Amino acid sequence: MEQIIFHIDVNSAYLSWSALEKMQRGCDTDLRAIPAIIGGDMAKRHGVVLAKSIPAKAFGIVTGEPIVNAMRKCPILHIEPPDHRLYDKRSGELMQLLYDICPDLEQVSIDECYMDYTPVKELFPSPEAAAEHIRARIREQLGFTVNIGISDRKVLAKMASDFQKPDLTHTLYSYEIQEKMWPLPVSSLFLCGHSSVETLHKLEIMTIGDLAQSDVSILTAHLKSHGKILWEYANGIDDSVVETEQAEAKGIGNSTTLSKDAMTKEEAYRVLLALAESVAHRLRSAKQNAEMLSVEIKYNTFQKVSHQTTMQSPTAGSDTIYRTACALFDELWNGTPIRLLGIRSSKLVSAQEPVQLSLFDLPAIQEKGSGFGSPISAAKEARLEQALDSIRQKYGADAIVRGSLLHPKSD
Repeated sequence: MEQIIFHIDVNSAYLSWSALEKMQRGCDTDLRAIPAIIGGDMAKRHGVVLAKSIPAKAFGIVTGEPIVNAMRKCPILHIEPPDHRLYDKRSGELMQLLYDICPDLEQVSIDECYMDYTPVKELFPSPEAAAEHIRARIREQLGFTVNIGISDRKVLAKMASDFQKPDLTHTLYSYEIQEKMWPLPVSSLFLCGHSSVETLHKLEIMTIGDLAQSDVSILTAHLKSHGKILWEYANGIDDSVVETEQAEAKGIGNSTTLSKDAMTKEEAYRVLLALAESVAHRLRSAKQNAEMLSVEIKYNTFQKVSHQTTMQSPTAGSDTIYRTACALFDELWNGTPIRLLGIRSSKLVSAQEPVQLSLFDLPAIQEKGSGFGSPISAAKEARLEQALDSIRQKYGADAIVRGSLLHPKSD
């Protein structure tokens, strides 16, 4: 399977976050619904526009322009000073929510990041469905909206997220660039700034399509190495990957809202298997083992319940996590239809750390040998998982897929 990358970008981040804070403190006016900007000082009228509302954009106000200019365009403009401490807090909440869905993230600014969709692809019927799930969770849990761009290239995912806003998902795969991207003005291309646009216009290059079909040697003669980069981006050429960060010590987890309520244990087990595969893969990618595992259930009544247990030994094994999750599920579930299921690992330790056995483990090893749950079995499982990861890394995520995930049972 070719990589699929999401670019997730908060709509008018500073303004949205300030608007939410003011409303939580009792303000009746939503800054997002009126001509409003974030930036500068309202009394002194100095500084530049850091963020703008959609109504403010209708007056021709643009990010980065002096506030005095913005006031001339819209005399009734509301100016809100920035609160960077608040923005850091909101950004942290967003990244934690996204990390719980899939920690293969690369945060590139306070309000945007890339996500590798591959580790969670088994949990959703399509990338578009996954993006809808992400946008809905952010909207419902955090109160603001994001745009999500989907592509097989990072630069195209970034471009797609800048299409029509707010709260929308757009695709821009390599095979779609001629239709969706080439007709756009060159000023829309990522990293094509004002001076580059002026130079390109002098060369009679007006659209991204013009740029893509230009002679790259002419571009480099006028724009040096930056000209080649712009030409590559215009043609969808970008080999960069999502640079993920190490897992946080507090844990790795994943949850999914089901497209329809799970009514049987077998349906729930299938979802838990996909979640266990995802969590285990991410633990191994982060070179971590989990000492504790928890399972969360949200019923269709919106009641939430959870249960956790300490593992017999630290693990990143899919089978061990899956079987433990099923056992926790059996203890939790009361038969009510299920809307959401989640698995979370915690108390993480380095995978390089040796497993320490207690005296109570020795009789179990002697009695059970290499049975499930024993340290010997865990070592075998780890070697198997390592081999499977190597095959998937070399031949793609779909090289080896569990039959139960590939062929779901019909209702």
